[in-house]
Amino acid sequence: MSEYSDIEILELFKQDKKKEFAFGLILKKYKKQIYWHVRKIVISHDDADDVAQNTFVKIWKSLPDFRGESKLFTWIYRIATNEALTFLNQKKKKIFVSFTSVEEYLKNTIESDVYFSGSEIQLKLQKAILELPEKQRIVFNMKYFDEMQYDQMSEILDTSVGALKASYHHAVKKVEDFLKNN
Repeated sequence: MSEYSDIEILELFKQDKKKEFAFGLILKKYKKQIYWHVRKIVISHDDADDVAQNTFVKIWKSLPDFRGESKLFTWIYRIATNEALTFLNQKKKKIFVSFTSVEEYLKNTIESDVYFSGSEIQLKLQKAILELPEKQRIVFNMKYFDEMQYDQMSEILDTSVGALKASYHHAVKKVEDFLKNN
């Protein structure tokens, strides 16, 4: 099977008999990317799996209303990012009751995650990233790990390129400081 472009997939989705096939192509094309994008935000494999699944359910329900004002890739990443942030906010409310910060919860999660197979230095890097404020953490992950361009991040996060560059710059400085001092 040849690789379909996003435009071809959207055209297939408009045909009643090809909706499920088109959605299957979206899943095949973006499932892994979205999982890892979400995983970097929520940390836990199980949570990332749930959030990614919720993301694709939301995409399925919303795809008929997709107007094409942005690229499909951008739209999918925006949904995934919003789903991950919503998940974290819900987690914050639950954790607030037990007087634990969400960052502390995420650090404990990464240390106890049986699916984390990184080295000690990778664990230290993840802990450094978890020290960042939420927005800087997301920008850092998208730029550093996903190698995403600032204009793409700008569309996904609905933030100016200048603000994203500043966030990334501050995030890099904080990560470097953490790695030097811990």
